[in-house]
Amino acid sequence: MTGEAAGHGDERWQLDGDAAELYQRHLVPAVTAVWAADLVERVGLRRGERVLDVACGTGVVARAAAGRVGRTGHVAGIDINAAMLAVARSLPAGPGASVGWFEGSALSLPFPAGSYDVVLCQLGLQFFPDQSAALAEMRRVLVTGGRLGLTVYGPIEYNPATFALAGALDRHLGPDASATKRAEHALADPALLRTLVAGAGFCRIQIVTETRIVRFASASDYVRTQLTATPLASLLSQHAEGPARHLAQALTADVAAALQARQPDDGLAFPQEAHILLASA
Repeated sequence: MTGEAAGHGDERWQLDGDAAELYQRHLVPAVTAVWAADLVERVGLRRGERVLDVACGTGVVARAAAGRVGRTGHVAGIDINAAMLAVARSLPAGPGASVGWFEGSALSLPFPAGSYDVVLCQLGLQFFPDQSAALAEMRRVLVTGGRLGLTVYGPIEYNPATFALAGALDRHLGPDASATKRAEHALADPALLRTLVAGAGFCRIQIVTETRIVRFASASDYVRTQLTATPLASLLSQHAEGPARHLAQALTADVAAALQARQPDDGLAFPQEAHILLASA
């Protein structure tokens, strides 16, 4: 999230094959690549280090890490979503370390204790059904003194496009329709995030809050991407073709109205807030 997959149990962030490809094509360059570059820079990867990317999605963080640790390093990406991993494996290898892709749960990482120098998790922790267990697993696979770097979204109110879409979903489909979007912000409270990470045995915890400007061609492009390249696609699949098209148009109209002031002549631009946490094992 990249994070971007849930652990076993309550699977709240799953994509099929087509959606995973659209996610890589549209959401990675617009959103997750920006945060991936920030996370990898902040954690300070060094040549030769061993890095694990948990909830790797289509691999944007893992590939960025591979370039930093070089050919003497080692990078692995793990995700529970087979479709996301299929896209990750299909992409050309970049410079640096080769990346090993693993299908598995963040709640039971299939690696020995002390296997990695750095564990990264971008925009994925909030979706795990047992966040404490996932963090304990990250701590287990790190060497003593190893580093954790993770990113989670800030409050939904500070992410206006998501806020507008969540409101539109609730108005047109009922109060539970936006649960998936609102879950993206489940760890928006830095105090809660710090408590969870400290409870898993990490120390020297630092949290910074950053805002980036995200750009789409238009509000329509943003909504279309959300309805085809995220789990929201399943909402439209429950409707016949005609009703689904009208629903998409109604959602787009609502979001466009809410974000009218953020749509200059060159497209849609809106702020997105995230917390970046660094800690030591």
